[in-house]
Order: sequence, then structure tokens, then C-alpha cells
Amino acid sequence: MNCYEDIGLKRVINASGRMTALGVSTLSDEVAEATKNGGQNYVVIDSLIDKAGKIISSYTKAEDSCVTSSASAAIALSIAGLITKGKLSLIEKLPDTTGLKNEVIIQKGHAVNYGAPITTMIRLGGGKPVEVGYSNQVFKEHIEEAINENTVALMYVKSHHCVQKSMVTLNEMIEIAHKNNLPILVDAAAEEDITKYYKLGADLVVYSGAKAIEATTSGFVTGKKEYIAYAKAQYKGIGRAMKVGKENIMGLLKALEIYVNKDKERELESQKEIVNYLVKEINNINGLEAQVTVDEAGRIIYRAEVKVKEEILGINASKVMKMLNEGNPSIHGRKHKVNLGYITFDPRPMIDGDKEIIVKKLKEIVEEK
Repeated sequence: MNCYEDIGLKRVINASGRMTALGVSTLSDEVAEATKNGGQNYVVIDSLIDKAGKIISSYTKAEDSCVTSSASAAIALSIAGLITKGKLSLIEKLPDTTGLKNEVIIQKGHAVNYGAPITTMIRLGGGKPVEVGYSNQVFKEHIEEAINENTVALMYVKSHHCVQKSMVTLNEMIEIAHKNNLPILVDAAAEEDITKYYKLGADLVVYSGAKAIEATTSGFVTGKKEYIAYAKAQYKGIGRAMKVGKENIMGLLKALEIYVNKDKERELESQKEIVNYLVKEINNINGLEAQVTVDEAGRIIYRAEVKVKEEILGINASKVMKMLNEGNPSIHGRKHKVNLGYITFDPRPMIDGDKEIIVKKLKEIVEEK
């Protein structure tokens, strides 16, 4: 039994991905040890935040970085920084930004809800989100014509949650921002490449520590030194409610050290092995049809996508998902296409024995019908 079962909760099989609702990711022994050591000693927090920023930047190749409690906090602190420019009198008034440049332009197809609205994170930092274009089409002119004297920044979201077609590209948004002497913030929370977007010309890039990097609950924003200094200054204001503990910072630093030296090829082979097993076994179950798919947002992630044939089983994908969730262990697949009849299984968070339990449970569900 694990610690959650000890307090009366079900064991969870996470085949959904590194999702906040399921605890994001698990810690390696090395990260857990670094976290414990960080928690068992004292440090001057401001010095730790500065030192962590330098270490993180050695990996991201940016000018500086600011460690945060999460990617969401990093968005809010970054926006607050761009609005207040580090001035204490303005920092202490947040989130009230009356009379200040506070408009943040974001494409309509990027104004997503990832468990909370991204526009809420902009507002937490005192920003006013300005959604441009349409959910199925945004033109450069929509962005350019929305820029005015109150515009403080442009924001681009790189996520599978976003509309993937007919949006203005990041390169185009960077060009528009810099042509108008505006910074651009990229939300790359779950992205795996921690150098790409800054190299492309983004001024600030937000990452989650607990997703691809498999760190403690944490995040960071990396980018131009001036803007990072503005973000750090927010710990004297709204950042107080989002402070990150010393133990989580040390866990993040250790996880980053491991992450940049990880054997990515071997990790991909492991993904394929699990996915191929699931596809082969599930295709032997009447009423289910499985295939290998790749992440819709362009990341190199292999998944098993399962079509639930309602005409054969008499139940739809939503019902199958509900039965998987309600079992013990509670099995969670990706539900992004469940309304279209598909359940997708992500191999990355799965541990030994999980794939066999998933197949066994699916067989039981079908046999009960």
C-alpha cells in the first residue's frame, strides 16, 4: 500500500499524463533526497532565489530566471512585473492596475482552461486579457490592430489545450511584439525543450517544474534579465501568496540536473514498448479499436488511442472512462477526445504492472456488457 491508500484513498493508475489533477509526476529518489535536505536546513531565501535563477539559466541559456511555486504563478508574477516594472509603490497596489499599461494580447484559440482559465492568471498579475481573432482563425492583423497605448505585452501559449490550426505562429508574434517595442511571454508549461523558445526570441518563457522535468511542485520563468528582475520583485507583493519553499527549490534544481542529462532515446523506446503492448492487447477486445498516436501539439510523445465502438458495446467512451475511474485501482486515461468516442493512454507516468491492469480492467468492462 502507498501513503494515500494508508489514509483511505484509492490507488491511482495515471495513464493520463503529467496532470495537476492527478499529482503531476512522481519524484526520483535523488530529487526526494534533495528536497528533504533542503527542508532540513536554513537559507536566506532571497539569496536562494537569486542563486537558483543563475543555475536554472545555465540550463535554459537565458539571461536570468525566477523560480516560482508553479507555472501559473510564473505567469502571474511575469505579468505583474511587466506592468509595475519593479516599482515598490506599484507592486504594493496590485492587483489594482488602474491607470497603468495592463493589456495583454492573447489569441482567442490560446485563451484556454487547463484546469483554471489562463486569463485568470493574467488577471492575478493585474493584467487585462485582450482576446483577439476567433477560436478557429486568427490573422496577424487581429494582433497588430489590438495594440494600443495600454498594451503591456503579447502572450503565446504552447499547449495541446490550444487550437492547433489557423493561429498566428510564435515567430510571427515575436516579430509583431518586437516591431512594436513590446515583450512577449510564452507559456510553455508542459514543453520538454527548455531552451527552444528563448532562442527563438521570446522575452519570457514559463515552465512547470513538476511536468516534463519531474520535479517538486514548482515552476520558473526564464528570459531577459530586466524582466526577470521585475518578476522577482513581486515577492514583495502578490508573490507572497505564491511563495515557493526552499525544499521545493532544491528539488527543482536536482530534477533539472537529472533532466538535461537524461537518455531521451531510451525514454522514447520505453514509451513505445508500453504503447505497442496496449495497442496489441486492446485490439483483441471486442468493441475496442486501438492505434498508436503522437502528441497533437508536436511533442514527441507516443500514446495509445482507443476507439470505443458504442454500436457494439452499447456504452460510449464516457461511460467506459467513468467505469475505469470508479474501479480500484482508479484508472485515469486522457479524456480530451472522450466526447468523440476515444480514450487515450499516456505511457509516461505509468509504472511496472500498470499496463496489464488497464488491459484486464477493459476486458472486465466489456465482458460485463
